[in-house]
Amino acid sequence: MQTEITILIYFVFIVGIGVYSAFRIKKPSDYYVADKKAGIWQVSGSLLATILGGSAVMGTIELSQSRGWAALWFLFSAAIGLYILAPISKYVSRYGNYTLPELLGKFFGRKAERFSTIIIPLAWLGIVAAQIIAAAQILQGLGFISYQNAAILSGVIFIVYTLLGGQLSILKTDTLQSVLIVTGLAALLFFAFKSPAHTQVEPLKINALFNASFSFVDLVVLLMTYSVTFIVGPDIYSRLFCAGSEKTARRSIFIVATILIPVSFALTYLGVYSGKENEGIMTFAGHLLPDWAYGLFIAALLSAVMSSADTTLLTSSMILSELFSGSLEKKQSLPLTRWLVVVIGILSLLISLYITSVIQALLLALSFFSGAFVVPMLCGLLAIQVNRKNVIWGMLLGGITALIGKLMTMNNYPDWGNAVIISSYFVNGLFLFLGRSTEKSAHQQIQ
Repeated sequence: MQTEITILIYFVFIVGIGVYSAFRIKKPSDYYVADKKAGIWQVSGSLLATILGGSAVMGTIELSQSRGWAALWFLFSAAIGLYILAPISKYVSRYGNYTLPELLGKFFGRKAERFSTIIIPLAWLGIVAAQIIAAAQILQGLGFISYQNAAILSGVIFIVYTLLGGQLSILKTDTLQSVLIVTGLAALLFFAFKSPAHTQVEPLKINALFNASFSFVDLVVLLMTYSVTFIVGPDIYSRLFCAGSEKTARRSIFIVATILIPVSFALTYLGVYSGKENEGIMTFAGHLLPDWAYGLFIAALLSAVMSSADTTLLTSSMILSELFSGSLEKKQSLPLTRWLVVVIGILSLLISLYITSVIQALLLALSFFSGAFVVPMLCGLLAIQVNRKNVIWGMLLGGITALIGKLMTMNNYPDWGNAVIISSYFVNGLFLFLGRSTEKSAHQQIQ
């Protein structure tokens, strides 16, 4: 009962922050980017909380239970992506105001922007659904609610909280949530080290980073489908757009990338420690932690989920709102964005009721996104000349190719599937670089 009360208080607190922030929203930029006044700790805390969502926390543990220490690569690859993003983040802050499609529009024209505003929210449905799945699994693990009811409850909380407060409430709570997440993991790690079972945990050795379940090719695919989404990602860029300066954005990225490395060790150890492939974090946390700490740990897990869910849900809604209204600066864009929060939230909730694996929901969405947008976005940021007439075909066919490859790997054709995923970048690049025009890109004209 103590744990249930803790969860109830946490949910009421989160919704309360949303209500409070709703009264402070005076103009669209307050809702979308917190008026671009966030400092380094706000951006760092929000970025860390966004990355350490349910898909990262639950997903890393899920992977380490089946693949051992090789699961370290999951968050390692996220850190690698952020380290690459840091030096080019100035272009994101300099040429964008609200969304990633807006950047694509500046680099490649209005058609590319419209195409991405349709495709990205569709792909990001899986990301939002992954957070609902993770939250439902957490609540289900408490034993007082079914998975379906837990998914519905979680989805409603996400929608209401995001609907009310926007970025103002997200930045307020994300830093606190990131502290809760790290503290909760540290507490669980402490009690795991004190447990007699600690001596039975497989020690980390260099050769354990690859095994029969995770090869070097799997790492390449992970880097190409997951790591790159931290270099080119709507949710990551949404944090950068809130930063008060380019220096704040760059330093925040370095801070978070560095923190992710020890967090990856902690999460992977906990998965290896649990020892059973189908045993969730809730089960062995309940065995390890005293009652007073267990409720706080559940709040920390829910913090991880909430912090990612609100960011991805708001980002997707902003992208579609920009498509329908023409500009997020327009007065009608704000109520439209809020309606879209509800629509996208409900669709993600429906997905979570049929797909119950965090990793499957996450990687399906990220595979399509990476195959479609990573190559053209990097070309735009780095002012690499491409054939602008072929950009849409490159994005569409690259995304479809990557999605087909991921579906093949999930249906017992891992080698062929991985090859197809890798080829998606070449498919995309083929269209972009075939018959390159001599016309200067928008990026070059801006410079």
